[in-house]
Amino acid sequence: MLFWLKEDMAPQELTRRLAAVITHIDEIMQQEIRPLLAVDIIEQLHRQFAILSGGRGKDGAPIITFPEFVGFKHIPDEDFLNVMTYLTSVPSAEAASIGFVIVIDRRMDKWSSIKASLTRIAVAFPGNLQLIFILRPSSFIQRAITDIGIKYYRDEFKRKVPIIMLNSISDLHDYIAKSQLTEDLGGTLEYRHSQWISHRTAIENFALTVKTTAQMLQTVGSRLSATELPRGMVSTEELFVLHTRQWDKLRDELKLLGKQGAMLLSCIQEPATKNPTSKLNANELENVATIERLLVQLDETEKAFSQFWSKHHLKLNQCLQLQHFEHKFCEVKLALDNLLAEQAEFTDLGDSVMRVEQLLKEHEKLEGKGQEPLEKAQLLALIGDQLIQSHHYAADSIRPKCAELRHLCDDFTNENRKKYDMLGKSLELHRQLDKVSHWCEAGIYLLASQAVDKCQSREGVDVALNDIEAFLDTAKEYQLPSPKEFYNQFELMLTLDVKAKAQKVLQKLGDVQEIFHKRQMSLMKLAARQTRPVQPVAPHPESSPKWMSPKTSQPSASGLLQKTSEEPRAETDVNSLEKEDDETKFAGKNEEILEISNNGDGLELEKIDSPENLSPIRRVIRDLLETEEIYIKEIKSIIDGYITPMDFIWLKHLIPDVLQNNKDFLFGNITELYEFHNRTFLKELEKCTENPELLASCFLRRKEDLQIYFKYHKNLPRAAAIWQECQDCAYFGVCQRQLDHNLPLFKYLRGPSQRLIKYQTLLKGLLDFESPEDLEIDPGDLEGGSTKNGPKMTKDSAFLAELHQALAVMENLIKSCELATDLAAVTGCPDDIGKLGKLLMCGSFNVWTVHKDRYKMKDFIRFKPSQRQIYLFERGLVFCKIRMEPSGQGLSPHYSFKKSMKLMTLSIHQLERGSNRKFEISNRNGLEKYILQAASKEIRDCWFSEINKLLTEQQNNIKDIYEDEDNGRQISPKRE
Repeated sequence: MLFWLKEDMAPQELTRRLAAVITHIDEIMQQEIRPLLAVDIIEQLHRQFAILSGGRGKDGAPIITFPEFVGFKHIPDEDFLNVMTYLTSVPSAEAASIGFVIVIDRRMDKWSSIKASLTRIAVAFPGNLQLIFILRPSSFIQRAITDIGIKYYRDEFKRKVPIIMLNSISDLHDYIAKSQLTEDLGGTLEYRHSQWISHRTAIENFALTVKTTAQMLQTVGSRLSATELPRGMVSTEELFVLHTRQWDKLRDELKLLGKQGAMLLSCIQEPATKNPTSKLNANELENVATIERLLVQLDETEKAFSQFWSKHHLKLNQCLQLQHFEHKFCEVKLALDNLLAEQAEFTDLGDSVMRVEQLLKEHEKLEGKGQEPLEKAQLLALIGDQLIQSHHYAADSIRPKCAELRHLCDDFTNENRKKYDMLGKSLELHRQLDKVSHWCEAGIYLLASQAVDKCQSREGVDVALNDIEAFLDTAKEYQLPSPKEFYNQFELMLTLDVKAKAQKVLQKLGDVQEIFHKRQMSLMKLAARQTRPVQPVAPHPESSPKWMSPKTSQPSASGLLQKTSEEPRAETDVNSLEKEDDETKFAGKNEEILEISNNGDGLELEKIDSPENLSPIRRVIRDLLETEEIYIKEIKSIIDGYITPMDFIWLKHLIPDVLQNNKDFLFGNITELYEFHNRTFLKELEKCTENPELLASCFLRRKEDLQIYFKYHKNLPRAAAIWQECQDCAYFGVCQRQLDHNLPLFKYLRGPSQRLIKYQTLLKGLLDFESPEDLEIDPGDLEGGSTKNGPKMTKDSAFLAELHQALAVMENLIKSCELATDLAAVTGCPDDIGKLGKLLMCGSFNVWTVHKDRYKMKDFIRFKPSQRQIYLFERGLVFCKIRMEPSGQGLSPHYSFKKSMKLMTLSIHQLERGSNRKFEISNRNGLEKYILQAASKEIRDCWFSEINKLLTEQQNNIKDIYEDEDNGRQISPKRE
């Protein structure tokens, strides 16, 4: 078994913090603005056609200098753009936002170079340009040309960049302080280009290293957090050492990287450190700030991973704790399981006082043996509780183990206590049995010691009677129980052996008591000189209970404990109360119906309540409601009287195994029928008392729900087979007597079939009326609405149309149920027969099978046809073999599956010659044909018409599909 190392939010927190570090590094290095690094354009930077010296204008604007460069106009546009992009991204965002000052030194150059520089700057400078200073060429001719060129192009350049032409360096000093200019421009600013490139490269390399380290730590953290830990303690310890080594290595790398950053920082600050009077220029100050910010991100990276590692380290420790806990758990649980197994074998309750006392000693020994495992289990459960309280990551795994340990301890303790109590009762039982035996032996000795010759006198009789009464009084001292009390007190102790012993002793007790009684009667007769006649009194009749409790039914097994008139009759009371409750509900419903229909009018109530005063449709509804309630009660009586008692323990011995194993098939879905009618259909029929026009819609709306009858009838043949096998069992007789049913169970299981026929009869009866007068409805109003006696309608009205539809629904349902019953009786039916669709018809036919090479009309008389039961489905035919087998009512047909054929592969033809009861079915390829002979021409015509209609419908459906596909292919190019 493997555990995943779950670290709560630690991996997500590490990823989030390191992602923030990476984002900050990109912001520090302005990666979004400057995707290039110095190392990427190192050659262009070394050409030094433009430099960022670190000088600043009066308002702090960075100064970019274009020093004398002979081949400036030959620099590729891409190189110029890359260098400008890089230089403008080096200053801080705050300084860059002020704008850049450009100083173009062309004192030794020509006007063409100035023009080229201005043109490139105007077109390709990526930053915010504030001002351009141009040092004119020193040559007289070039200066003149420059003046003319500037004058000519001034307006064009001014629209793009602001330009100030300077004649000399001194003029430049008027705008920019000398301390912000390099020495070649007459300033005092120290600038070494190679050192600047070296610093920039080192800073960018350091930033990239810090970023790469953060990304690497993200990956490492995810890998560590997703580590799959083995179950074994040794493997877990090895993994713990491996992860610790990885952490040590990463921590050393982070420290080394921090030292590199500090060394780079000191290298940049070296000039100011060596010479206190020396100051760092703006570029150097920004480099220092950049490195310091990178060091801060490096420190954040180290802190984030350190916090993650502390949690991960804790998880590894907790994992080891879990391994130790589970190892001890397995040991303790094994010990407890062995202890419980030994306890489970301790089932003997003893058959004598001596044996029970020995068992009690063994029980105490077992209890002492279990003390150590119990203490270990309780201690381990406390350790588990401590791990849970310390927020152990596997608390959900530890908690059920602690609960299991405590549960096992409680089971052992409770079972010990229970067995101790039972052994105590067993000891009391055997002591009482011994006491009874001793009492019986003493009584027998007393009776044997009474001499007959001494009882011939009145004094001898009195002495004998006194001795008997005195001895019988000692029964109270011995506390001898009655057989019923004895059984109730020691019911759990009565194993077969103990029960046999108890029966023997109690039988002996009864016999001795009966002997004493007879002896008393004999002695009293001797003492009586005159006998007073006794007036016989008839015993008080007692009603038999419905369902007896287990205690009252058990004495039949012991043969000793007899039933008394004081036995409880709770089930009788319950059944009588249910009957009264049902009658009350039915009466209440009738009252409610009448009150609603009459609106509280007493005279109208009496008038409508009379059946002869009701309209035909109301009489039908009334009949329907009354029979519906009776039908529901009958189904409920089957559920309560046959299904529910099958779970009664004291009736289990009456139920054979075949019935117990197949009770669901015997009753089918009769419970589903009860729920539908009681909760749904009855309530909808009750609404029809106020609105009779809703009657037909009740059946139409519940068309799909009524299909549960199809399921019921499909199971009916199997139920009949089970009933045939089990109908003589004692359980059914007991249930039938308790329910006061005159008929056996299976007659009531036929009730759903009769109910469907009842619905059909009532609906058909309504359609027998020919005019509105027959329904006692006003013929003048044919638009709908309702009267006091029923809806206003004619035979052409929507109501009658719905009645026809409802009747058709019931007839189709009855037909499908009958077919389902027949089909369910077929043996060997394949499971996928449902793919053939709805079952439509079935019937018996004589069938000839003719192959192509033997097909001749004259051959029909040369071989005997086979009798087949044929079932017609929506999409196929099923052939079944018919065989007659003996049953309780003589020979009855039984069907076995032979073959099935899909209709789409068949064709049907009428025969031109021969019997008018025959028709032909053949495969499309014509290799095999079947000649079917019906019982009559009418049956032949009906089957031929139905099959022909199904074939036509299927062909039309296929044709429509092909036409749709063709239309789709024709339309699709137009859509394009």
